This record gives sequence, structure tokens and C-alpha cells, in this order.
Amino acid sequence: MKSEGLRVLAVDDVPPALAELCRLLEEAPEVAAVSGAPDAVTALRMIQSEPFDAVFLDISMPGLDGLEMAGLLAKLSEPPVIVFVTAHEGHAVAAYGIGAIDYLLKPVRAERLSATLARVVKMAGGGGGAEPAARQTDAMAALPVEVGGRTRYVRRSEVQFVEAHGDYVRLHTPSGVHLVRIPISRMEEYWGGAGFVRAHRSFLVALSAVRELRSDSAGGLLAHTDLGDVPVSRRHARELREQLLSAAHRGELDRPERGA
Repeated sequence: MKSEGLRVLAVDDVPPALAELCRLLEEAPEVAAVSGAPDAVTALRMIQSEPFDAVFLDISMPGLDGLEMAGLLAKLSEPPVIVFVTAHEGHAVAAYGIGAIDYLLKPVRAERLSATLARVVKMAGGGGGAEPAARQTDAMAALPVEVGGRTRYVRRSEVQFVEAHGDYVRLHTPSGVHLVRIPISRMEEYWGGAGFVRAHRSFLVALSAVRELRSDSAGGLLAHTDLGDVPVSRRHARELREQLLSAAHRGELDRPERGA
């Protein structure tokens, strides 16, 4: 065992998958010690008896599944950093909503794991559990999207505005428009503290992306971004103006707001 580094718990009900994940973690220079658990109940008992900096957690397990276990861990006074490792992509949004910092797809590649461990080190401070406030700030900082048959991650900082589309949202970014399955009301909960403001019942806009507020031909209000205009309803206009003004005073806007 290495004298310094992360203490990591791997949880998977499939023995070969658990053994392979433990092997990859043991070979990583950031990791000092690795323990394995075959199910969530065993893992919870281990966490109660010894501290772990991070838990690499499978989602689809009999009995208590990974999402349910992560929800329990999030209630701890000093929860470990959570990383999901699974063969299924469908739970990604729920995983980030719980506060997981990453979502690895099986089979896990060593280089992908290395990038994840770098984030774990940053969140855990190289030792000790991550504080809840720090984890909450990072929740859903990147979202998985399908592009040309591949999964890529869109960073929150890339998104200029979010558009509702039924049970989905469209993320408008310089690289294109990406569809993610999550209601806009949930997206507002997750990103509201990260500079996104409701401009309309169907739109969230990043304060940093607003170049100006302008009137349309019918007298309505629009928030102009580099990627297009976002409608601003009367209900949300005052709050948006106030948020833009506060952001400008804090120096968080590329250019100060110009009134309509």
C-alpha cells in the first residue's frame, strides 16, 4: 500500500468487474489503498467503520442500488466523493443530480480513470471526504450527450441558454444544440446557483452570456446572446435585470448590460 494518496472503495456485484476496477485503481498513482465490496449493504458497513475519500459505485445492483446508496452517502456529515461506474448511460442525469462528480462507462479505460481521479483529488483535497457544499457546487458541472453515436460531455460553462423541450432540454452551445433528458424545472434547481436564471417558462439563460436586453417588434423583451435571442417574460423580467446588474457589479459579465 502506498503511504500517501486516496482511500478508495469500489462497489460492484459482478466479481470480474469488481476485480478489474480494483486492479485499475490499485495501479493509479493517486490511490493509496483500495477496498472492494460486492454489494451496497456491505459497502455501507465498511464506510461506517473506516473513512474513504471516494466511492466508485456500480448503479445496477440487486437490493439497494447505486443511486439509492449514493443518496444515503450524501446525507453523511463528511460524505466521500462519488463516482458511478456502470454499463448503462440512462442514469447519467440522475447521477449528477445526486452530486456524483463523474460517470464512467464500462469497460473503464485507464486514461479515462486518470482524468476522473484528478477530479477526485481536487474535490477530496488529497484526503478526507469532500464537504457537501463543495460537492453541491460541482453537481452537474458537465452533462453527457450523444453526438454522432458517441457520448461526449458538455460543460456547463459552454452553455449560453437552455430551452425546454417536453421532458428534455436543449443546451445551446457554440458547438451546437444538444438534447438532454431532464425537465427544465430540475435544470433550474441544479444550475440556478451557477449563474443561470429563468427568463421565461421555457428558457434559462446564463447571465455571463447576455450581451444586452432589447425589445422585439411586438414590444416584448429579449435577452441577446451570441447564439440567439432568448424571450424574457414579464414575470421574469425584473429578476433577470436585477441579476444582470448584480453580476455586472461583481465583474462577472463580459460586457455590462445595456437596457432595452
